[in-house]
Amino acid sequence: MREPTVRIAVFVSGGGTNLQALIDAQTRGELHSGKIELVLSSNLDAYALTRAEAAGIPTATVIKKRLGTQEAFEERILAILREREIDLIVLAGFLSILSADFVRRYPQRILNIHPSLIPSFCGKGFYGLRVHEAALAYGVKVTGATVHYVNEIPDGGEIIMQKAVCVRRNDTAEVLQKRVMRQAEWKILPVAVELVSAKIRKSKEKEK
Repeated sequence: MREPTVRIAVFVSGGGTNLQALIDAQTRGELHSGKIELVLSSNLDAYALTRAEAAGIPTATVIKKRLGTQEAFEERILAILREREIDLIVLAGFLSILSADFVRRYPQRILNIHPSLIPSFCGKGFYGLRVHEAALAYGVKVTGATVHYVNEIPDGGEIIMQKAVCVRRNDTAEVLQKRVMRQAEWKILPVAVELVSAKIRKSKEKEK
């Protein structure tokens, strides 16, 4: 098998369950067109860092408050990405907003996983449990998850993959969140990352 040529960075802020789904897919050989070369966290205490270290993946932590400005925060991240020669960024529970200038540097090279069927319950302010609380408040019978490219509009990039999940009568936001993770997020994120990695690898091979 050819050595992977697409170098992946996964951005995290919390527990890292989606990161674990990617690590597991890589271990099983389902994610093979690229390789996770870096896990970057905006939070020193993120358990995702422990997951990365257990898998032997290099980590980095960049704290916006310590750097003072969005510009300094992003310049530090960009320096790390350049050092690691990263081709593809996956936002997996990364709670810091990236500027339009940052996103433009990686056109169709940044993916995000969002816990709803975009365009429902998405955009500014919709993250974490808030998404599932909104879905329950609206009374939808079906929700799910979406993997999409990241552009300058929050949750506004081209959709790559979606998977639906049924809402049950007695669901709480916490129960629904876990079901969406298990039945949708952990399923489609590795598939989408492999799909995009394969496209990038083909593009890189043509440039040689």
